[in-house]
Amino acid sequence: MKLDVVYFAWLRERIGIPGETVETEARDVAGLVAELTRREERYAQAFRDLSALRVAVNQELADFDAPLSGAREVAFFPPMTGG
Repeated sequence: MKLDVVYFAWLRERIGIPGETVETEARDVAGLVAELTRREERYAQAFRDLSALRVAVNQELADFDAPLSGAREVAFFPPMTGG
């Protein structure tokens, strides 16, 4: 399936692009992350500590075990803080 993957904040800086369309066979977000980290070292670095990341599937907050069935977009970003 094709997905739009969007990277925010320091993830965008580490990976070097704001987003991309990927072809994936992953069934869930964790599987997508695994595919991405195998691509290049920059992805491996960006996704090294998943506890420092949040994810949204189709613009709704989700967990890394969230299924990708029917997904059009997955976004990765650091936790938001109030202020």
